[in-house]
Parts: sequence; C-alpha cells; structure tokens
Amino acid sequence: MIPNTLSIAGVDPSGGAGVLADVKTMSALGAYGMAVIAALTAQNTQAVTRIAPVAPDFVAAQIDTLFADVRVDAVKIGMLGQVGVTRTVADRLAHWKPTHLVLDPVMVAKSGDHLLERQAVEALREGLVPLATIITPNLPEAGVLLEQSPADNLKDMRRAAERLRRLLPDDERRWVFLKGGHLPGNDTIDLLHNGDRMIELPGRRIETPNTHGTGCTLSAALAALLPRVNDVPEAARQAKAYLERAIAASGQLQVGSGHGPVQHFHAWWPAQA
Repeated sequence: MIPNTLSIAGVDPSGGAGVLADVKTMSALGAYGMAVIAALTAQNTQAVTRIAPVAPDFVAAQIDTLFADVRVDAVKIGMLGQVGVTRTVADRLAHWKPTHLVLDPVMVAKSGDHLLERQAVEALREGLVPLATIITPNLPEAGVLLEQSPADNLKDMRRAAERLRRLLPDDERRWVFLKGGHLPGNDTIDLLHNGDRMIELPGRRIETPNTHGTGCTLSAALAALLPRVNDVPEAARQAKAYLERAIAASGQLQVGSGHGPVQHFHAWWPAQA
C-alpha cells in the first residue's frame, strides 16, 4: 500500500524548503504527499524577506477536512510560525492521533532569519513534543528547547539528547533524532535516543553551499519511510542516506545564488552533461 503522508509547514516559494520540499521528498520515496499550509513566506536562496501568518482556525479547517476524508499514515510538522497556529496544530493532532508524527522544530532559516515566534517555543515544547513519534532538532534548536547553549562536542550532544528525551512520554517507541551538522570538523554524527538506546549515525560533511531545506528533507523522508519500515532506527538510517545522496547531487541544479536546494529527485532525473 502506498502511504499517504502529510506535511504541516510553511511555503518557501523557491521550493528548497517547506511543504514544496516535503512533497518532493515524499514523492521521491514512494509516498503520496499532501500539505496543510501553516505559514506563508517571501523567500529565496538568500533571505526571508517577509512572513505572512495563516489564521489558526483556517489551519484547523485544513487539518480536519483532510483527516475526515483521507487515511493519513504519517504527519511531518515543520515551520508553524505563530503561537496560535502551534497550539491549534497540537490540538487537532491530539484529536486525530496519527500513527506516526515527525516533529522538525523549525526555528531559523538557513539564511539566519527567525521563522518561529519566541513565545511559540513553549507551545511547541508542551503541546507538540509529547505527541511526536520522533523529534528532529539540530543543535541550535535543541539549545532553544532545553533553554541552554547549543552543544559543540559529541559528549555534550549526548547529554542534550538525554535531556530532550525527557520531554517525550516514557515510551521506548518515542525517539529523539539530534542532528550534529553544526559540530566542528568534517564528521556529521547524528544521535538517535529512545531513553534506552543511544545510536550513532555517522556521516561525512559534503562541501557544497546547497544545503537549503536539509532539515525539512530529512524529516519528510522519515515521514515517508516510517509507515513502510515501521522501525525508527532503520527509517532514520534510510532517511539520512537519502539526504546525503540528495546533497551530493545538488550541483545538478542551478537555483539562486545563495544556499541552493538539494536534488530531491537524484535517483529519478538523469544527470545533465
């Protein structure tokens, strides 16, 4: 059965991040991608120049209308922007109870622009984190969630993963995927932790400016894979491998002059000579 997967996130008009990147990722990995629009941005590969909110009641209407008709096998949450939208999404997903919920706590764009209201962090921490199958913060996002400085070494990263895990219910099926891309050096070690097991996912940094939307792509890949794999560590390994190949192939694209997108369809589009 082809899984139906839903992204609840913002729109990046350049297509490198947000719901457009999520649906590309889901499609590339054999899932049927859907989207609920939680925020609008004016954005390119260099900057976010404006953010327009979506009314929380309209976000709720999108979610309820979709779930009332369509079997949703996994949900990925990305940029929500506002505190009202964050609370609304938490309320509606608590009602509909999707089997798999991947939470990417999007706070800052690759350009450095803030994408989440500061007062929405508490709503995300208290309302959405407890619902998640897996949360996928990078190190700066983990620091915000934990109200501490971001980890800058593997030892502190392990401690952060343990503290993040305490925000989730006491259930070994709930995981933290702490991304180590901000660590110094050429290794990109990610950590998976479910309160019992701490799994290292090794990787090597790929030298390219085309890293726009990597967090969106990883979390969307997890949402696409979990209904089929039904094992978080294996889905995480496959999602990371997919993202690494997408980054490695990003030079095939020529999109903008800033942080370009990854090549979501690297396995489908022939390389151009």
